[in-house]
Amino acid sequence: MKLPTQTLLSQILHLTQHKHLKQGQTLHAHIIKTGQLSSTYIANTLINLYAKCQHLPQSNLIFQEIQEKDIVSYNTLINAHSQLGCVQNSIFVINLFKLLLSQVGLVPDGHTFPGVCNAACNLLDLFVGQQVHSVAMKIGYCYDVFVGSSLVNMYCKLGVVCDARVVFDRMIERNSVTWASMISGYAMERFVFGALGVFKMMMWEDVGGVNEFVFTSVLSALTSSDDVFIGKQLHCLVVKLGYSLVSSVGNALVTMYVKCGILKDAIMSFELVRDKNSITWTAIITGLVQSGDSEQALSLFSKMQFFKVEFNESTLVAVLNVCSDSGGLELGKQVHGFLVKSGYESKIHLMTTLVGMYAKCCCVGDARKVFDYLQEPDIVLWTSMIGGYIEAEENEYAIDLYCKMQIESVMPNELTMARVLKACSNLVCLDQGKQIHAHTIKFGFGLEVPIGSALLMMYAKCGSLNDGNLVFRRMPNKDVVSWNSMISGLSQNGHGHEALNLFQEMLVENTTPDSVTFVHILNACSHKGLVDGGWFYFKMMSDEYGITPRVEHFSCMVDILTRAGKLYEAKELIETITFDHGVHLWRILLSACRNYRDYELGVYAGEKLMELGSGESSTYVLLSGIYEVLGRREDVERVRKMMKLRGVSKLPGCSWIELKNHIHVFVVGDQLHSKIDHIRVELQALTKQMKDEGYGAHLDVTLMGFEG
Repeated sequence: MKLPTQTLLSQILHLTQHKHLKQGQTLHAHIIKTGQLSSTYIANTLINLYAKCQHLPQSNLIFQEIQEKDIVSYNTLINAHSQLGCVQNSIFVINLFKLLLSQVGLVPDGHTFPGVCNAACNLLDLFVGQQVHSVAMKIGYCYDVFVGSSLVNMYCKLGVVCDARVVFDRMIERNSVTWASMISGYAMERFVFGALGVFKMMMWEDVGGVNEFVFTSVLSALTSSDDVFIGKQLHCLVVKLGYSLVSSVGNALVTMYVKCGILKDAIMSFELVRDKNSITWTAIITGLVQSGDSEQALSLFSKMQFFKVEFNESTLVAVLNVCSDSGGLELGKQVHGFLVKSGYESKIHLMTTLVGMYAKCCCVGDARKVFDYLQEPDIVLWTSMIGGYIEAEENEYAIDLYCKMQIESVMPNELTMARVLKACSNLVCLDQGKQIHAHTIKFGFGLEVPIGSALLMMYAKCGSLNDGNLVFRRMPNKDVVSWNSMISGLSQNGHGHEALNLFQEMLVENTTPDSVTFVHILNACSHKGLVDGGWFYFKMMSDEYGITPRVEHFSCMVDILTRAGKLYEAKELIETITFDHGVHLWRILLSACRNYRDYELGVYAGEKLMELGSGESSTYVLLSGIYEVLGRREDVERVRKMMKLRGVSKLPGCSWIELKNHIHVFVVGDQLHSKIDHIRVELQALTKQMKDEGYGAHLDVTLMGFEG
């Protein structure tokens, strides 16, 4: 029995709104049976029904069977494929648009272009977008508010904000989507003044069009501490216009305050959001992580679980970062378990963060297991794993993993190369470092940061200052890290005066030094015995550059004074420090007291270290040796007992050499080396040769009789 066309259309629309696929298929069968599918109107509504239920193959089939397709037929299918967003669907949209243009008697209308523009965005194809724009201009649809808004949005998303602004300025009529798209485009390009300028224009021309989408767009443009005042003004306007209770606007306010570094206001805004969702919670947790407040971030994560708020990937990344920063390995493992349980194992971004978490928690073995689990890790994950090995001071494994990466033909990025160069620096492997340098040239990387700075550091640590200087002079843009690396290399390799001259050159080039710069400068003074120079630069740091001296700066000054024999001046300097500086400074003084045989002051420094609970075996060795020299056997036994009671043991010596592109590591007492028998034979031969030529061991009186 045939139903009236209007009745059929009403039924199909009802089923479309409620996405009742099964009932729709039943009705579709009835339409075919009664021969009513020949109606273009009915066919178009069926296309829309299947599209809304995401059954695009069926929509395509119905479209192909329509004998007299109209513009609605094309528009329905174009928008259906465009909304799903994947590359395949977007290519289909572009091809369908081309087919439409070839049809006689059919012309795109205002409902055609939004879907085609969206497809161009999904394909990141500016050329296609410009062609679509040309068609719109040719047939006179550029001034249509929907087409114009779509073009503005397309150009903004493709990063061509200037073209978006041209379209925007030529539009006769604009709606809230147009304004929000233009503001959002400026925000994505970090052009704050452009975004604010459009917003002010909107407030002047179309204040009634301001809505939550406009506010979220303009708030997203504010990302630095300089934008706080404007952000607070916008916050007031949000409250005044009654949008403060809208979740998306509340989320944007929290995110804005977090990015601007005003955590107190971010927390207050967070508390005022009524319907907190995963975006709200993630924004504030991320802010707390970035500010270093791991404890409160974990507390909020627990509350999030208590309120049964559904997590998203960004939330889990933020929590894993908390675990990384706070060393919360157990919580990190629980989050890992949750990832596995929830099916997130294939998410590369999460797995990369997980690898970093395990590496920072000194569980590089677990990090490698996560890495090996993924069948096709991307370059970010490779780089993260290499960085994990370097964090764990397992630089040999970092280089081995890079070699494996080359075997698998994975193209490195700049950060990968910088990290591998750091591994070479840590191992002082010049030949390996030169090979990596050659790779950077082969892969087309220049000497910009970070590769230039990493090369500088590698050559400096390996003592190849000529090569380091060549890299430094050829760097197109030198930042403070580059200057620091070169100054450090000169200082560490005995060229203290050259390091100080380079510092003066740095100031002439108007590069502002940082706290690290002054550490290297003070080291240069220490190696050259420049006491007055050390005091001069120590005072310059705070007087001229407002840098508050930290432990490492005081450490350098104590080293300068003790090398010059000014032991009591060094002691006075240490005792003037008002903040907790740990044990390092007293350790320097103790070592100097042994060298200058000032045993009384050495006892004072050693006992200070004992009070502070030093965990370094050398402290107990030196103090025990000094008491031995002074004939205070009771104190010798007390120090040794304290060492055993605290579980302090002497770390075995370790050294390594690079031979035929392979790094060989040697540890005192190691019996597992593959060449141990050959090593023993060679050592015995060398020992005999030394004795035969009259060489004997040099014994330090302060270390005699000590058995660790």
